[in-house]
Amino acid sequence: MDVRRSGDRYRGGEPADGIASLHAFSFGPHYDPDNLRFGPVIACNEEHLAPGAGFDEHPHSHTEIVTWVVEGTLTHRDTAGHETVVHAGDLQRLSAGGGVRHVERNDGDTPLVFLQMWLAPTTAGGDPSYEIVRGIADSTPYAVPAAGGLLHLRRLRPSERTEVPSAAFVYVHVVRGEVTVADTELAAGDSARVTDAASYELTATTGAEVLIWEFAAAQDA
Repeated sequence: MDVRRSGDRYRGGEPADGIASLHAFSFGPHYDPDNLRFGPVIACNEEHLAPGAGFDEHPHSHTEIVTWVVEGTLTHRDTAGHETVVHAGDLQRLSAGGGVRHVERNDGDTPLVFLQMWLAPTTAGGDPSYEIVRGIADSTPYAVPAAGGLLHLRRLRPSERTEVPSAAFVYVHVVRGEVTVADTELAAGDSARVTDAASYELTATTGAEVLIWEFAAAQDA
């Protein structure tokens, strides 16, 4: 189990424009050859957007982009014709396929925080696609077949426990609160990269919200 702490993430964004970013993996000018990906996960970005701030239209290709809104509302528009407002507790997936451009903005009057995870697909190309799940439930894993992944959301009360999936690659990210995995303490913003996970248990120290990815295979990891 490889633990990465919140404070070790690469800081990015444009603070003068109301954008603050925390990157768990090598990203943009923050190039680290030893931290390029874990299994299919190639990015895990925590984005903080002030009211009125956002990312202007920009391109993506050959990437599965999964966004979890933590606080506030995210306005999304893309060149495939989708225009939505994603609220806290909603999950959004954009399959970039052979190429798509999109805009992400905070058009609300309160700060926006979202976690965005980029996954490498098993097969490049194809047509872009889009999905939004309103109020995703803890008990229902969200499947991203194009990347061979399942995402589990866990909202836990203090001392509540949950199993870490047994899989070739498991990526655990603590969104809120504090938890323990295999006697290792993790706080908000911390993550654990687990290879060949088996018989691990996650216990909430405080009330906590955790995202857990499981992947049966690593592709080109």
